[in-house]
Amino acid sequence: MADKMDPGTAIGQLKGWDKADGKEAIIKTFKFADFSTAFGFMSAMATQAEKADHHPEWFNVYNTVEVTLTTHDAGGVTQKDIDLAGKMDALAGKLA
Repeated sequence: MADKMDPGTAIGQLKGWDKADGKEAIIKTFKFADFSTAFGFMSAMATQAEKADHHPEWFNVYNTVEVTLTTHDAGGVTQKDIDLAGKMDALAGKLA
């Protein structure tokens, strides 16, 4: 099991992520040009998440994807969340 860390420590290593309200998690909203790009982002990240065996909580409406990351078996934020967040940021930057 990964070691739990303070969400503030995690967001200090990431750009644009915040501490989620009411839970030990980090959150970010990604906006894309259109629904197809947002869905493509989710599809590509689903593959990465599956490879890492670390799955996001996310919500999509049209061109917006809201992502919440937490490591459930650790009861909070871990390096797994930082790693997946970094991959999401990198892909979103390419799709912008």
